[in-house]
Amino acid sequence: MHGYEEPVYLISIVAKVLNIHPQTLRQYEREGLVTPSRTDGKMRLYSQKDIDRIKLILRLTRDLGVNLAGVDVILQLKEKI
Repeated sequence: MHGYEEPVYLISIVAKVLNIHPQTLRQYEREGLVTPSRTDGKMRLYSQKDIDRIKLILRLTRDLGVNLAGVDVILQLKEKI
């Protein structure tokens, strides 16, 4: 059993589990919405916390039609609360 914040999932696994393209995950990272850890070989590793955050981003964008700038604001507000 891994800790909630322990980075263990490769980008390919996260993309498959969430049914999204790896490029989408890279875009979220570029936008600063999610910050995966990196291995020494620079491979991205995501934690369960990251995955839950990505699920929230997907819910906001897909279900509620929020753009990524709006998602950023919502996530920042959520962290302050």
